[in-house]
Order: sequence, then structure tokens, then C-alpha cells
Amino acid sequence: MSKKVLVIEDEPTLSRLLSYNLSQAGYETKVAEDGRVGLQYALQQYFDLIILDIMLPGLNGFEILTKIREQKVKTPIIFLTAKTAEDEIVQGLKQGADDYITKPFGVAELLARVAAVLRRSLSEDIQSDETPDDKVIILGDLKIYPDQYEVLLNEESISLRPKEFEVLLHMVERQGKVITRDDLMNIVWGFDYIGGQRTVDVHVSSLRKKLELGQNSVKIESIRGVGYKLVVRNNQ
Repeated sequence: MSKKVLVIEDEPTLSRLLSYNLSQAGYETKVAEDGRVGLQYALQQYFDLIILDIMLPGLNGFEILTKIREQKVKTPIIFLTAKTAEDEIVQGLKQGADDYITKPFGVAELLARVAAVLRRSLSEDIQSDETPDDKVIILGDLKIYPDQYEVLLNEESISLRPKEFEVLLHMVERQGKVITRDDLMNIVWGFDYIGGQRTVDVHVSSLRKKLELGQNSVKIESIRGVGYKLVVRNNQ
């Protein structure tokens, strides 16, 4: 099922651009060009993500953001801001936004940030332990705690670098499927990262060695010329 994205943007050219490119990438989009209408959509309908401009008629983006969070709606929000408006970025993040995009932006950046925010949101909901504040993903002999950036192997902690942990989370979400190096590069390092694919290979190689130490239920397989695949096997 396609992810549903609400775009609250009053500039017609930009709202059409956002809607078109998101639709081309496989997302189901709905557009509101007025702040009050956008807030009504956000509170009354389900969306996987909201893209929110700051300067809007009716209600501005900060007012909408505040009202959404006051109603305990946890939908991830990416807000749009001017490139030089650092104070807007800080205020938006403090009020509960999950990320931001500065204008002007390219399609690659838009899609990379949307995918990254949805990935983080999904990782929070994959599986929870008995207490809701102690989320855990269980794969074979591994226990992964997304909020703590912690991995237990046979109940013993293993040390992962932050990027190794993010690579692992992305693979967990797509276990059994081939993930290209470009995909990992864009999601984990960002579209504008100037390093090459060798960075991905080094991190995956290090991650593989740490995960496979003392267990055989979770493997990272190399798909030659393409990328990698996380495979989870049932212990016999």
C-alpha cells in the first residue's frame, strides 16, 4: 500500500511540483493550499507524512505544527523553510517537526529526506517490548533497540558506530530484499554526501563481522554488482 503524504503549501507551482514528484515516486499525495484546511486534513485523516510550509494563509506552519502535536498526532512532519532562516529551523524542530527542507531544493533531496523520515518512523513501530518506551526489534539472536542505538547479541552488547547502526536499521526494514549501494548511501549518508560507494562497503563489512560473531541466524549477503541483502534464518 502506498504511503500517504499531505502537502500543505500555498504556492501553486511548488505544491504541484511536490505532488507530482511524490506521486512519481509512488506516494499517494493530498494538497492543501490553506493553513486551516491543511490542519483539518491532518487532524481528521490518516497520513504517513506531512510536508508543511511555514508561510501560509489562514494559519502559519508553526501554528499548525503546535496544534497537531497538542492533539497527540504523531505523524512525522517535514517543514519547508528559507535557506537562510536558521531561527525558523530551530523553532520548527523545537515544536516537534521531524526534519526540514530549505528552499530551493532538488527532487533528489526531497525524496531522500522523505524516505529517511519514513524509515525512522517505521523503525519506531516495528516491534515493541512489554513497555512502550523500550522499543526492541528481535531478529534471531539479535535484539536491536532503536531509541538507544544499542544491539545485543546473545544478550551481550556489541559496539556499532552510528552509521553502522543506521545501515542495520534500514536493512531490517527491508530484510530479505536486495538493497543497492546507492539506496544505502542516500538514506544513511544523504544525497549530498561527497564520499563514494566504498564508504558503504566498508561500513557493511564491519557491520557484518560484528553481527556474525557467535551467531548464524542473521546474515548480510553480498549481491555482486548490486548491493546487499539481510537474511534471517530460523535456528534449528
